[in-house]
Amino acid sequence: MSVSPVIAIVGPTAAGKSGLSIALAQALGAEVVNADSMQLYRGMDVGTAKLTPAERAGVPHHVLDIWDITEPASVAAYQRIARAALDDILARGRVPLLVGGSGLYVRAVLDEFEFPGTDPALRDRLERELALTGPAPLYDRLRSADPAAAAQILPGNGRRIVRALEVIELTGGPFRSVLPQPRPYYPAVQLGVDLDTPVLDERIARRADRMWEQGLVDEVRRLADAGLRSGRTAGRALGYQQVLRELDGELSPEQARAETVRATRRFVRRQRSWFRRDPRIVWLDGDRPDLVPAALAALSGAAGSGTVGSPDSP
Repeated sequence: MSVSPVIAIVGPTAAGKSGLSIALAQALGAEVVNADSMQLYRGMDVGTAKLTPAERAGVPHHVLDIWDITEPASVAAYQRIARAALDDILARGRVPLLVGGSGLYVRAVLDEFEFPGTDPALRDRLERELALTGPAPLYDRLRSADPAAAAQILPGNGRRIVRALEVIELTGGPFRSVLPQPRPYYPAVQLGVDLDTPVLDERIARRADRMWEQGLVDEVRRLADAGLRSGRTAGRALGYQQVLRELDGELSPEQARAETVRATRRFVRRQRSWFRRDPRIVWLDGDRPDLVPAALAALSGAAGSGTVGSPDSP
């Protein structure tokens, strides 16, 4: 069958992206490039639902476990690494699957996307303010300056709040205005996987229970000894920040699990808001029994229509 040079599998957490990616990779002779921002961190396995080597079923996976937990995330650095992986896969005549729910990371790879510069003095001032006051006052400032940007950033995500305020001060315009209209960097087909909200909510709850059963608390304890608390990105990951509070005695195990479920459901709403704005994504119900044949048909149809990668594609 004819397929696009690059295939992306996107959508909210727990919708079934990983399972579909393995099935498609086996059908197409493809290799997976990770687009989950937290799976970039070494040692963060249980809490990110990172597939084990056995679960990967022999499918090569790239751009996993590349950063130490103390290293702040960088979309620009990820863009370079992920594009290099895609280019290598394409050069070997294989099909790359870009798989994950981190919308900005996906777009940074697939589209023409240049990042605003940085000002070390300005960044230092904002980070000192963050350390002194916490994220709440900075978030209020961002909400006043750019409500649309604030709506896409968690109020406790100090790193992203600081970056948004830095860009606003540097450019004199809204943070979201620096995101260009999509222009494809690669010809690509994007498949979105989602579920009805009640079904996905239940999956998220079961997933949290499974993570605690599989040793998330022990994983976080080991990572805390390795510096997780100082990781401005990794230390705030869903599940990890809740378990850190459990280890500190601030939450009971039941409260930590419940808060992880609530926070994940809030995050899913933000993921949906991001991905649903992109008309190029072909959406599939992750619960349909013929998901893999439907995905293969969608790929074949998109590649044959001549609209692959076009921002105007339906």
